Amino acid sequence: MKVGFLPKKSVPGQVSIKEVAKAANVSLMTVSRSMRGLNGVSDETRRQVLQIARDLNYVPNHNARALAMTNSSLIGISLPTLFNDVFADILLGMRRTFEQAGYSSLVQTTDYQTDRETSWAEQLLAWRPAAIILTGVDHDPKLRERLQAEGLPVLQIWDVTPDPIDICVGIDHYAAGLDLGQYVAGLGYRKPAFVGPQAGSDPRADKRFAGLSAAFSFAGINGIDRIVVEQDNAFLMGHRGFEAMRNRPTPDVMFFLNDHMAFGGMMGAERAGLLVPQDIGIVGFNGLDLTTVLPAKMTTICTPRRQIGLIGARHLLARLHGVTPEPVTCLPCKLVAGQTTQQQ
Repeated sequence: MKVGFLPKKSVPGQVSIKEVAKAANVSLMTVSRSMRGLNGVSDETRRQVLQIARDLNYVPNHNARALAMTNSSLIGISLPTLFNDVFADILLGMRRTFEQAGYSSLVQTTDYQTDRETSWAEQLLAWRPAAIILTGVDHDPKLRERLQAEGLPVLQIWDVTPDPIDICVGIDHYAAGLDLGQYVAGLGYRKPAFVGPQAGSDPRADKRFAGLSAAFSFAGINGIDRIVVEQDNAFLMGHRGFEAMRNRPTPDVMFFLNDHMAFGGMMGAERAGLLVPQDIGIVGFNGLDLTTVLPAKMTTICTPRRQIGLIGARHLLARLHGVTPEPVTCLPCKLVAGQTTQQQ
């Protein structure tokens, strides 16, 4: 892309989109699509257009005052952990998009603790970031009030709510649990168990468990045995969950918080001399890369993790450039009917 004449940097709100297009030597449509994070623009063109817009202090008139409050190109990202392929995949989908647009990111992990998230956000706000990204939609109410008062663009990922702080991109965890539960209950399983963290520690896990419970309730089964394991290596958590099952009523199918835990459960079943799925069914969640190399295809739900990161990043870039995207974007999940559960 050949860059045209670049006028002198001005006060935010005084430069028009036409001047940005002229300086970038592109059409008005290309500038608009670049700022909104839409397809149809090369990565290099998008990067140069956004850089020129920043160099000129271009902001749409209705958003000029809010965006003029910060000169930062820093985006703060809060994740529960990086020792999890889910959040690593989401991050991968976001960071390259931000880098191409000229933004840098600062990642913090919270270990699923809301007080750590709140403390980190307060420290970050002192740096005047361009935007903040939070995982999930369940936060300290004081943090929500603080961020809304600041007026900064806020993206919530991995979960959805009809009332986001600003915008959210994720999946409906209750609906995913319900779909998975209805499929497995339809296979004839009647003694389900769920292996995951303690109730209240991970809101997404609680929503999935609620969806599973509702599915089996519809099938006439009241209650799913919840086996609690301490947060640790996912493979170990799955193995320990299976071992804990020995002192409880024997289930005919075990749901695990994610595929890595399900694999740990499969190894536990093998060690106990049980065949999967003949003696016990094993069900994962997320459709992680691990499932593509297993000798038996795992029954699971495939979640659009990288798409969440990519679409979330594009929506946040749009928000940063004065374009208001849809406040809630709920992406579909895909049921994977594998060989770790009995077929109908």
